[in-house]
Amino acid sequence: MTLPPTDSPEGLSLAELRGLVSALIGEVRGLQGRVESLEIENQALRAENKTLKDEIARLKDLPPRPTVTPTKPSGMEKATQPTSGKDKRRRRGATRDGGRVSRTVTVAVSAPAGPRFKGYETILVRDLALSAEVVRYRRERWVIPTGETMVAPLPAGIIGGWGANLRRFILACHIQGQVTTERLTALLTGIGVDISKRQVVGLISEGLEAFAAEDRDVLRAGLATAPWITVDDTVGAPRPPGRLHHPDRRSPLHRVPHRTIEVTGGVPGDAACRAQRLLHQ
Repeated sequence: MTLPPTDSPEGLSLAELRGLVSALIGEVRGLQGRVESLEIENQALRAENKTLKDEIARLKDLPPRPTVTPTKPSGMEKATQPTSGKDKRRRRGATRDGGRVSRTVTVAVSAPAGPRFKGYETILVRDLALSAEVVRYRRERWVIPTGETMVAPLPAGIIGGWGANLRRFILACHIQGQVTTERLTALLTGIGVDISKRQVVGLISEGLEAFAAEDRDVLRAGLATAPWITVDDTVGAPRPPGRLHHPDRRSPLHRVPHRTIEVTGGVPGDAACRAQRLLHQ
């Protein structure tokens, strides 16, 4: 391709510009063909190189090349891209509790003579305070004209001189945390609560009517709405004579359509009776 003598295309005529564009198109087509031929040659050289490597590995008695299977899509959706193009860096650390600061502490520093005050540097510190508390309730007493005495009731949750927060802590540690009564007694005594092991056991085992009622309501709702119910009637100890055992403990044993239970064949009789009794209680 021969370029025009001038360096600026502004001085070229229309015919010269058309000839220049046609020449450039032909040059680009020639370069595309050359690139395609080079790609074909590159692929052939790669295949030859792989063959030579395999032959060298065979002569050296090396393990064969592993077969790589194409990866299949996992089915998970791709993450959504941010709406804004700016890369906003997020500061590390929990910042959700910044709006509920319980108290503010100002820390002073002994500075030398001639300083300038530049404000404060704020930092949020998350801490836990476990302290024993003894609350004195003064309940009002009134004598009505009939001669009877009225006493103001205690807040809900107080059982035998123990507050609701203490009982909540004991139940959470014992049931969810699997903490024994001995360790609970030692922990509470270390915090400052004057309590014995017998009293801890009493708080765990007494006054559970509300929990039992909630558990019963949940069970009734499940029996009334669940399409299938699986009953596990297996025990580790030897079974007494006459007690049945279902061969497949994982299979659905009861069908519950429209709040009625239809017991399938082979279902343990005692399990079916228990389900029927629980549903009609």
